[in-house]
Amino acid sequence: MLSKKTKYGLKALTYLAKVEGRQPVQIAEIAKCENISQKFLESILLTLRRNGLLGSKKGKGGGYYLIKEPHEVQMTTVMRVLEGPIAMVPCVSLNFYEKCEDCPDEGECSVHKLMLQVRDSALDVYRNNTLADLL
Repeated sequence: MLSKKTKYGLKALTYLAKVEGRQPVQIAEIAKCENISQKFLESILLTLRRNGLLGSKKGKGGGYYLIKEPHEVQMTTVMRVLEGPIAMVPCVSLNFYEKCEDCPDEGECSVHKLMLQVRDSALDVYRNNTLADLL
């Protein structure tokens, strides 16, 4: 299930992508328009900024803004930044692989085989969609 953090992050990114000229937008405006807790949104936007998706400006006229064009923001990046690993189990993760303690042979594991298909399907969707596709 998609976390509220990721859902709200996608809403905020979409909101910022619609802003003319990439002007900074205050957290309060995004929170009000998207019906998101301002404190929770602040944490999400900070995470997105730290991971190179947003910029911020302090002071009067400050706020957060998108630093890339919407078509350059891949959903794989957004999902990994906000949600963590795309794979449902660590033994099929591309970036966060860990061997399962209870599985002596991944090649014979039915769960492993199924989760590879699930991961690949999700990756296919995320790789073929950008922020521009959500607008």
